[in-house]
Amino acid sequence: MDALKTIAADSVKAEAPVFGIGDTVKVAVNIREGSRERIQMFEGTVIARKGSGVSETFTVRRVAYGVGVERVFPLHSPNVRKVDVVRRGKVRRAKLYYLRDRVGKAAKVKEQI
Repeated sequence: MDALKTIAADSVKAEAPVFGIGDTVKVAVNIREGSRERIQMFEGTVIARKGSGVSETFTVRRVAYGVGVERVFPLHSPNVRKVDVVRRGKVRRAKLYYLRDRVGKAAKVKEQI
């Protein structure tokens, strides 16, 4: 069991990005297409964070062409290059799943001043 813990400890990023629920973030993801690699940006609102340690994940939601798109990213994955905070959100919940039912301005999160 100790061997698993040491492997997991090695996989954890030294400088994990600092962001919270309700923040609007830009996630740079490494995409592999055949032998080529490129970086794709995904910008949206963080609606959930789950887990701890090496298995921690976060869910980002955005609306593209009128369709809601959610992606779950492992926080410590080498494919997640960087996470930039665009704006801080002011929320009072740990999970913002209620945003799925809202459309337009009602789906916005207030900015933290």
